Amino acid sequence: MVVPCLARQTVGFVDEYCEAYRNLFSDVRSFECFKYLHVGLISEISRKSLPAIAQVVGLKDSRNLHHFLHHAVWDTSQLRARRLQLVKRVLGDRSIILIIDETGDRKKGNATDYVAQQYIGNLGKTVNGIVSVNAYGVVGNITYPLLFKIFKPRSRLQEGDEYKTKPELAVELIHEIQATGFKVQLVLADSFYGESGSFIDCVRKFGMPFIVAIRSNHGVLMPSWQRVRYNRWRTFEQPLAHRTPETRFIREIIFGQRRSRRYFQITKGTEQSTDSWFIMTDLPGDILPLPLLYSLRNWIEYGFKQVKNELGWADFRLTDYPSIERWWEIIFCAYLMISLHAQHFCWHALTAQSGKRQELAFEPFSQHQRWQPGLNWKSALNNLRLILQPFVFYQLIQPWLAVFPIRGLHRCFARSIHCMN
Repeated sequence: MVVPCLARQTVGFVDEYCEAYRNLFSDVRSFECFKYLHVGLISEISRKSLPAIAQVVGLKDSRNLHHFLHHAVWDTSQLRARRLQLVKRVLGDRSIILIIDETGDRKKGNATDYVAQQYIGNLGKTVNGIVSVNAYGVVGNITYPLLFKIFKPRSRLQEGDEYKTKPELAVELIHEIQATGFKVQLVLADSFYGESGSFIDCVRKFGMPFIVAIRSNHGVLMPSWQRVRYNRWRTFEQPLAHRTPETRFIREIIFGQRRSRRYFQITKGTEQSTDSWFIMTDLPGDILPLPLLYSLRNWIEYGFKQVKNELGWADFRLTDYPSIERWWEIIFCAYLMISLHAQHFCWHALTAQSGKRQELAFEPFSQHQRWQPGLNWKSALNNLRLILQPFVFYQLIQPWLAVFPIRGLHRCFARSIHCMN
């Protein structure tokens, strides 16, 4: 009888999470590379290059990882569908706040697909780079990655490509999210999408309430005999991370007569401040919750910068987009793995034999001086990295143990890794 070859074990929480994707890979070596990339992406190495990842997972070189991204037979769309199934399983009947945003990164040269001189919003200038439009879900204080689409500049279109603007890509994201069955309680986007009629029509078509930024010169059609009215200013407290809340001001702008779409001006500092921004929404009711809800978009924009830096979104050394898409999709998988462990490691509770949510005790782990008790994404990443350390350190020191075979050190590392698992 032929005994099937089992994938090499890494760390317990990585193996447990990746097992949900096991049947998407036809051979065990591809599945191993999938797990290796998860270990490397969430590790503390500053640049997530394939050679650096190979070192922390104990591979002699990075050729297997490169082959997995470039040549191995597996379907990126199937991996994406499985990841979204996991998100839906964890969320259950809960609805999400959907955030549409774009992100870009510098890239040298023009050998990489869809890299061109273009405006990159998070850098605030035109540089040579690559841009994607992304969708994220927010539930409580945790974000879940949903979908992304590459923006293809006109100058870099390939055979069979069709030029699509960023708002058009956002509309496609909305359609795909609607098709997957997610319950969306609110859509947030910046002015690039708020000024797009097709984007607003799409979210209204699916009955998704929205708050979007608009430009100060945003135009509204109204009869010539009607006038624009500015309601009185109202104050609210804007919570700020690691700082005391700031007092800000908001007022409603009514074009002619009040309609389903409502318009607001928000100022920072004083009522006379020129530092203002404008939002449009179809939410009814009191105006004071609106700026607090919209501030979630700024929060995720800042938060995804952390995710990008921590997980190596732009660290790829690949030139063809199918391979880049695989890299980004695996980063979204690692991003989700961290999100699923953010609430008292609820993913482990969900996958327990009872199948019920449980409150798990992590008293031995919490005694570590760097353990963070918070429930957010960054604290989950920090704690998972601590659990990962014995495995990573063992892979790094093994070459020296081949030179200096120190008695008992292998056994002690194995005991430590077992405790982490």
